[in-house]
Amino acid sequence: MPGLNPHEALIHLMVITSASDRDMTDVELARIGDVVSSWPVFEDFNRGKLVAIAQKCQKLLHEKDGLDGVLAKAAKALPERLHDTAYAAAFEVAAVDLEMRMEEVRVLQLIRRALDLDTLTVAAIERSAKARHRMLT
Repeated sequence: MPGLNPHEALIHLMVITSASDRDMTDVELARIGDVVSSWPVFEDFNRGKLVAIAQKCQKLLHEKDGLDGVLAKAAKALPERLHDTAYAAAFEVAAVDLEMRMEEVRVLQLIRRALDLDTLTVAAIERSAKARHRMLT
């Protein structure tokens, strides 16, 4: 199967984060749609392809290399300047339900490692996402 393009890579990382606990919730799927619809990195993306790309990701997860293969393909497809953006998108999906499960934490660790992100960048991304999702009550 050919490599991914950067849009596909970003979506794959969000999908594997959502699917990490084997329960892709409606709120997580909606957040993926929100990110794709509103983030500048997706400005020239054909949103009609989102479902097909998510299904492609699920198919890749069932292949021989599974999660490791998806991570490697995504990291290879993304220019280094988008590594922090990719992690931010994945973390956005994990943080949306205000409940971080161990499986999500583990996948986020794997994403950080695959994208070779430094600790300060990761901390800043995580802190900003948590601040955005905080509620008054």
